[in-house]
Amino acid sequence: MDKAFLETLLAFDRRPDSARLRMRTYELLKVEPGRRVLDVGSGSGTAVAELADAGADAVGVDTAEEAVAFAREHHPGCRFEVADALRLPFPDGSVDGYRAEKLYHALPDPDAACAEARRVLAPGGRIVLVGQDWDFLAIESDDPHLTATIVSASADDMAHGRVARRYRNLLLDTGFTDVLCEVHTAVLTDRELAVFTVTRLAAGAVRAGAVSDAQAGAWLDEQRARAERDRILVAFPQFVAAGTVRAS
Repeated sequence: MDKAFLETLLAFDRRPDSARLRMRTYELLKVEPGRRVLDVGSGSGTAVAELADAGADAVGVDTAEEAVAFAREHHPGCRFEVADALRLPFPDGSVDGYRAEKLYHALPDPDAACAEARRVLAPGGRIVLVGQDWDFLAIESDDPHLTATIVSASADDMAHGRVARRYRNLLLDTGFTDVLCEVHTAVLTDRELAVFTVTRLAAGAVRAGAVSDAQAGAWLDEQRARAERDRILVAFPQFVAAGTVRAS
């Protein structure tokens, strides 16, 4: 995870729709002063800083040392640790809130990660998962069939590219109660972030063997040309699921 990628994540964080979605997750977590909240896969550290500003005892964890260093640099007053979502370094029932955004699609075992969340949460604790289903993207293109192939193959290339559609059932199957699910749509029309997104999709489709380098290159040329004319559009649903650990 290089610094350029982390800077792009930070640019996504700064979008008004991203900020609104984070605020919604804090509402669902029922953040209050003094409550201990984990942000797992904390990336740039934006959520941890906002949770701390709201009075929470917030801790960010990420497997990437580069991400933790980046977050510490940008938010020196906040706590970040290098840790694995499947083996969190916290005792049973020791936290009040667990939040994971844009993480579970990259994990080798989302079910185990959710079980680990259940382990560290105290009775009455809240969990919120946020992420996009990578097979649900809508992209304006002159070749919709090739676009559909690229989108689907990119989801195949990820560890669990379609896991977000499972969030509700994942929480229910792990024993969480009061489970709810929402969908919030993101629309990218700005050149930098939209081109970043389609470039990653094309690379994933090539790795999956669904398209050739030449096909991916031609598709990206069209997308970049659209961006230059302010005609690029990438839209996708972001799934939010929340639940509670039943109080004993």
